[in-house]
Amino acid sequence: MAKTITIDPMSRIEGHLKVEVIVDTVDGTQQVVDAKSSGTMFRGFELLLQGRDPLDAPDITQRICGVCPISHAVASCLALEQAAGITPPKNGRLLRNLILGSNFIQSHVMHFYHLAALDYINTNGILDTAPWNPKYTTPDMLTGTLADELVSHYTRALDIRRKAHQMAAVFGGKIPCSPSIVPGGCSEVPDMGKIHTFRLLLTEIQTFTKDVFIPDVQALADAFPNYYQIGGGCDNQIAYGVFELDDTPQPAKLFSAGRITDGLLETVDTTAINEDVKYSWYSPNCEGLNPANGLTEVQPGKADAYSWIKAPRYQSVVHEAGPLARMKINGDYTGGVSVMDRLMARALETEKLVDAMLGWLDELDVDQSAYQPNTISGSISGIGLCEAPRGALGHWVQIHQNNISRYQVVTPTAWNMSPKDSLDQPGPLEQGLIGTPVADTDHPIEVLRVVHSFDPCLACSVHMLRPGKSRKYL
Repeated sequence: MAKTITIDPMSRIEGHLKVEVIVDTVDGTQQVVDAKSSGTMFRGFELLLQGRDPLDAPDITQRICGVCPISHAVASCLALEQAAGITPPKNGRLLRNLILGSNFIQSHVMHFYHLAALDYINTNGILDTAPWNPKYTTPDMLTGTLADELVSHYTRALDIRRKAHQMAAVFGGKIPCSPSIVPGGCSEVPDMGKIHTFRLLLTEIQTFTKDVFIPDVQALADAFPNYYQIGGGCDNQIAYGVFELDDTPQPAKLFSAGRITDGLLETVDTTAINEDVKYSWYSPNCEGLNPANGLTEVQPGKADAYSWIKAPRYQSVVHEAGPLARMKINGDYTGGVSVMDRLMARALETEKLVDAMLGWLDELDVDQSAYQPNTISGSISGIGLCEAPRGALGHWVQIHQNNISRYQVVTPTAWNMSPKDSLDQPGPLEQGLIGTPVADTDHPIEVLRVVHSFDPCLACSVHMLRPGKSRKYL
């Protein structure tokens, strides 16, 4: 007999996600046969920006997310720079890379040790307090020496994450929400003292990544090989590219833009992106629009809708974003698409990024400006494509008579946690959940493992406060 399981809110993610799955027996196996991914909060950042000075955008959009604010700062600056024809100097490019790379590292370390790994470890008798309680405990969870090691590395990873934040603050001024990333580059000037401080922290992180992080993920993969066949999803990948490597008009990037659609590696054309709202609480006026012309018109209570997240699609095809997408598109990861592939790709991406950051430190011109003076005025428009730790991030801006007239943000979690679209195609997470075996419907740990493998960040997608009221989530 079919059983509906609702997890609301989903624990150990950023923001508020509701997941509903229907579990039934298919060919003798109890598994998920349908799934709904629901963003349960509304955010109006696009509306907040209308009528403001364009220079407000990088500061305001960083407040979309405290975990990956740097990605929003960079995407916003790229959009404004494209609109106004601004080119940052070499040091501006390099400092942005270093600050953003630091932000990637702290997020990747946090994801594995503090958000995902707890789904696989039985900590009974090791740690019987929060954050390990309350929890599901299932027969397949790790015990013994490996469990002890992963728990000890949990606390070590907290220190590594703190040091990644410190790195970001060296050139970012502070973290989260760096004031130094601005249209025209970066307001910081690299000197030998800052470079030395950054290098010491990065070298320690490099050792942790190679000697602890990657071996821990590999040990988990060896213990749970069946998760290479669980949580596959749509099997299409998309990335906008990130970390510019030169100062040409079309710079090469450490992670190139691209997409894998139906098994073929293709380019990305932003005009082919559309956002559907058939199952989202937005007006039909928003249906199927490209973000350059996107609207944010809410319609709470809309029939059949179940999420505040829109459904981004590329040529009406479902695509997954994230570290796995970046690594596969760049040929750095040749595995499949699954729960364990996502965990492995994220760890290996961290190693590649750390090594690249050490090189960028060497390229800095000491005591040289990282900022190109500029003005942003008139009636212009631009697109800023970047990557957040969780995947493809785009900012679209229109400026009319010196003020922002339209602003649209499409986050990686909107790609991955999206509801069904106008063709009734489930989003990547929903597709990843369908077919997932569930041994015990009272302890559906398998569902959590699939969800956490995507590293959802609902803070980037949705929420609302009512003026004059106490905090209330919808």
